[in-house]
Amino acid sequence: MLPPRDQLTICFAHVAYRFGDRFALRNTGIRAIEVRSREELDAQVGQADVLVCSGMWRNDLPAIATKLRFVQSASAGTDQYDRDVLRGAGIRLASGQGINANAVSEHAIALMLSILRRIPEARDNQAKRIWRGMQGDFAKREDEAGGKTVLLVGLGRIGGRIARLCKALGMNVIGVRQNVAGGAEGADEVHSFRDFVSLVPRADFVVLACPLTDDTRGLMGAAALAAMKPDAHLVNVARGRVVDEAALVATLQAGRIKGAALDVTADEPLPQDSPLWAMPNVLITPHTGGETHMYEDNVLDFMMENIARLQRGEAALVNQIV
Repeated sequence: MLPPRDQLTICFAHVAYRFGDRFALRNTGIRAIEVRSREELDAQVGQADVLVCSGMWRNDLPAIATKLRFVQSASAGTDQYDRDVLRGAGIRLASGQGINANAVSEHAIALMLSILRRIPEARDNQAKRIWRGMQGDFAKREDEAGGKTVLLVGLGRIGGRIARLCKALGMNVIGVRQNVAGGAEGADEVHSFRDFVSLVPRADFVVLACPLTDDTRGLMGAAALAAMKPDAHLVNVARGRVVDEAALVATLQAGRIKGAALDVTADEPLPQDSPLWAMPNVLITPHTGGETHMYEDNVLDFMMENIARLQRGEAALVNQIV
């Protein structure tokens, strides 16, 4: 499916990540081009046999990328790729699942600990030169992770590691996954999606770490939000549209839950007029959960293995989607 190395061209398409620099250090002898905008991608993608991208993908690209035979997604999520379009064009697709498992799982834990230890408040006080005194009011005092219950949606590589890290902190973990037979991955118990809303009232933290699918789109909707304990928090390191954002805003504005920590939102960047920006009980990180010094090299490792398999005529790819 792919030409030999001396005839192969790879296109790296990302607004920020330095795939080209990291790839050059490997001295593979493979020609590579790097683009930073969709306009550049449109102009250059016709040369590419292999495309590495995530957010720049558009389902009309195969029409102008006539040489393209393989897309290595630079992200774990692949909901942006139309499978039928790729199959029709004879283009293979592999995901980046597992590439950022360590980073995203650690980010989820960091968000929870930031909430429990009131780190955002401390940072705000630092900027104001306020030395807050000891608190007699329990509602304003820091808390600890041990003994808290986490309802964790998704027990893949990211979710499984979140479960194990939560257990190391002495937390109770209730796992939810599509295929219960897939295992608990360190959780104390595991349930299917159909049980999700009934499990929500048990949680101090509802943590979303699942892919965006037809089953998970809007999973954290009005019913699930209404079922949360008043002192519970929502943490989302999955995809923004796993949450009904309008329902979340209404729930937060009404004070029916204690707060939320969001690494992802329904629209990204988060629109300037979103009420979420100004809510003191909301912690927002700009979809940086997966960022790490190792990101580019991890993607390139997957890409090179998949290129080798395609050149050998093998059917199965690492993280094969199409």
